[in-house]
Amino acid sequence: MNLKEEIEKLKKEKNAVILAHYYQYPEIQDIADYVGDSLGLSQKAAETNADVIVFAGVHFMAETAKILNPEKQVLLPDLNAGCSLADSCPPDQFEAFIKEHPGHTVITYVNCSAEVKALTDIVCTSSNALKIVESLPKDEPIIFAPDRNLGKYIQKETGRDMVLWDGSCVVHEAFSLDKLLELYKKHPDALIIAHPESEEHILKTANYIGSTAGMIDFVKKHPKKKFIVATEVGILHKMQQEVPEAELIPAPVQEDNTCACSECAYMKVNTLQKLHDCLKNESPEVNVPTSIRERALLPIERMLKLS
Repeated sequence: MNLKEEIEKLKKEKNAVILAHYYQYPEIQDIADYVGDSLGLSQKAAETNADVIVFAGVHFMAETAKILNPEKQVLLPDLNAGCSLADSCPPDQFEAFIKEHPGHTVITYVNCSAEVKALTDIVCTSSNALKIVESLPKDEPIIFAPDRNLGKYIQKETGRDMVLWDGSCVVHEAFSLDKLLELYKKHPDALIIAHPESEEHILKTANYIGSTAGMIDFVKKHPKKKFIVATEVGILHKMQQEVPEAELIPAPVQEDNTCACSECAYMKVNTLQKLHDCLKNESPEVNVPTSIRERALLPIERMLKLS
């Protein structure tokens, strides 16, 4: 059997489900039972009947699945699949930050550690962040963490005055405005679509701003079929499958690299071979201490209810 056939066999034997993020390699997306953004993946993790969850994504995503499914086995193909945004918000420093701003409702973007979620009132994703912020009374003071770019975007859209944690995603801060404008001059008939984790000067150029799932939905429904896409390049695989007639152009980054596009090195440490091995060996396994899990579950459940 080839690798994909072996994975399918192991899935049946172990009653396993494979959840994959849009930023994973195409071959991983193609074998996954579900491919989605953070909100969709959280929802699928919450409702699965599988005994084993293989999370083809990064560590905080696997942690979220474990928080929602403490009795299930949650596997991550490579424990080195971290997140620069999650790393930018150490739990001890964030706890001190909260104490410096008493009386604030704490909203954290799902791209953070279980320990940070345990300090949180409500978790959000880029798909539902605006809805969750707007669900709170207008005079309610808010701390928003860890992504300052997403926080600034929400402030602009809602008019809310929020205290922002100074964190960011290196993938979404890599885009070059000058190169993007040069690219647009070559393709003036294209629409620019961007993820809200991108910097403000990139978002100002965008015809549409939204989550990964939102971007795919926008491309599917829009009559135009040429797009410059400002997010991690892995999204182009599913987007092209959904809209095969569309011309999709990755937004350029500041530094020259192999594809002149933005790639998440953490997402890309997962491979099909590692996925097979972790399912076969049931390792590496992701666990969350009970005391943290119980506290982190509440803000995630609030998010899922509001979504």
